Amino acid sequence: MGRSMDIVSEIKARLDIVEVVGQYVPLRRAGRLYRALCPFHTERTPSFYVSPERQSWHCFGACNTGGDVFSFIMRKEGVGFGEALRMLAQRAGVELPSPRSPQEEARRQRLYQAHEAAMEFYHRLLMEDATAAHARRYLEGRGIDMATARRFMLGYSPPSGDALLRHLMGKGFRLEEVLEAGLLVTSEGLTRDRFRGRLMFPIWDEQGRPVGFGARALDDSHPKYLNTPQTPIFDKGGLLYLLDRARHDIRRSGCAVIVEGYMDAIAAHQAGFANVVASMGTALTERHVRSLRRHCRRIVLALDADAAGAEAVLRGHQVVEASEGETMPELTWRGLVRFQTTAGVDLRVAILPPGRDPDEVIRESPQLWQALVAEAEPVLDYRFRRAQEGKDLRDPQARSQLVQELLPIIAAVGDPVVRAHYLQKLARLSLVREEELASMMRRRRQEPSPAPRREGEHGPDPERLLLSLLLRYPDLRPEAQDLPEGLFWEQANIEVFRAWKECQTLVELAQKLPEELWAYTDGLISLWTRFPQKWDNDNGRRAFGDVRRRLEERYLRARKRALAAALATHQEESAPDQQHLLEEAFSAVREGRAGNALAQLLREDLELGFQLHSRAAQREANSHAEA
Repeated sequence: MGRSMDIVSEIKARLDIVEVVGQYVPLRRAGRLYRALCPFHTERTPSFYVSPERQSWHCFGACNTGGDVFSFIMRKEGVGFGEALRMLAQRAGVELPSPRSPQEEARRQRLYQAHEAAMEFYHRLLMEDATAAHARRYLEGRGIDMATARRFMLGYSPPSGDALLRHLMGKGFRLEEVLEAGLLVTSEGLTRDRFRGRLMFPIWDEQGRPVGFGARALDDSHPKYLNTPQTPIFDKGGLLYLLDRARHDIRRSGCAVIVEGYMDAIAAHQAGFANVVASMGTALTERHVRSLRRHCRRIVLALDADAAGAEAVLRGHQVVEASEGETMPELTWRGLVRFQTTAGVDLRVAILPPGRDPDEVIRESPQLWQALVAEAEPVLDYRFRRAQEGKDLRDPQARSQLVQELLPIIAAVGDPVVRAHYLQKLARLSLVREEELASMMRRRRQEPSPAPRREGEHGPDPERLLLSLLLRYPDLRPEAQDLPEGLFWEQANIEVFRAWKECQTLVELAQKLPEELWAYTDGLISLWTRFPQKWDNDNGRRAFGDVRRRLEERYLRARKRALAAALATHQEESAPDQQHLLEEAFSAVREGRAGNALAQLLREDLELGFQLHSRAAQREANSHAEA
């Protein structure tokens, strides 16, 4: 469903709603909130409040509505969600993917079809042709049987220069299409097959469509491995080999294992370890980890025992330039630690025995492989251990190097308790006082500004969780049809909820939603991996009821806080000679009269207090009943 990066969340992370709204209306601080005259209706007393903590706004006056930065721009500028997304993306400096035209989509389909035909051509040669006998012997020597070769459509590219080109043109493909698919190479005016005399590994995207190939030399040719170049459908920085086959087992086990090579991943699947994917020899990127995060919370990196093997997966560069000039972020050790916090995943490292590849370990001892994955150590513990190797920590210079290497990584830890733990650990190793290390860390990094709570810190956001429940359990539809939109503060969630009410299936929903929200909806569906199995017993009804009550109480508490701020403002602005306005307001509330504007605020504040108290009492009664 589109780009894996959650564009909506990325834009919101870069923008401050106070700054955005402040360009339209003058905001004044009122405790933890900001207030102003509502920009959407005429009023004398401010009823419009903005919360920097929640990154939301609400009008408690005639509008009686609110939302996030997207809904504010939609309402203020009179535009739809797509246009608001484009306006805020430009403001935040986020590049949006261009929607594809029917012609572009048809062009992409031809590239998929070309790869499908090439895959079948290579596979048939491997299984039947006499010239591929040495390729079959190689697979046998690596412990890969022919059933596995058929399962993963392994192939052989003939050594002649244009066998595939002639085959595809005979099937109606034009030269330009085969070139764009990355299956040919042009050199000195000569166009020929890109892959010649190699063992072929088809690469599929997560939807199971063939998008490229990895090719291994069977002689002394260089490079040993050759991949499809960057094409409109092949992006190695975002693809994981066999993820299309592995995702179900990843969800079931709650864990994904990343190896480096094609043969490693195939050997794992052949042995029954179907939660294994391969990074295809590239450095691990943020997009790789995000792809897996949709399916599980624990990710294990299976690394070689030597330092060079580890750095092959996690290189020291911040970015790498892809063949087409696209900048592709890689994960450094520091970036990996930071991403672990923000993405809410548990990243671990499994170290293989010296000189052994994953496929060797799996073939020789499946039990050892299971143990290595099960006992994988947290990424920070691994980094600490590796940083100490080869250093004489009795030497002050070595201790200084240790601090220089580990302090930036500790600074990337988002959880203050975890950060303090590793800071204490570094203090013990380096013989430097913890306070001095903390001071060095503060000088090294610019402290981030307070941000709203992100999903993963204390569980899923309740709005997203509620929508995910509705997408997972269709039987909840009758109970959710009357759900007030006002319970949703995030505009993206409002858009998905509106579309869900009009659709009966996920396929219809995908057709109904704008392309800008496809990746966002993917994120909602990925929350299914975190659902307890017991929720299936009642089709999510109890979980839905709990989340709904949380959202309703959140709304009531937010309204009560805003009313308290409005009452405080009234009292501050009431001069001594206007004290009678307050007395009149209290009198009106006691007697049940309409009274002035202040009386209406007091009455609503009391009513909200009663509702919150009643809900708390009901919740306590339910807990006693369950006990």
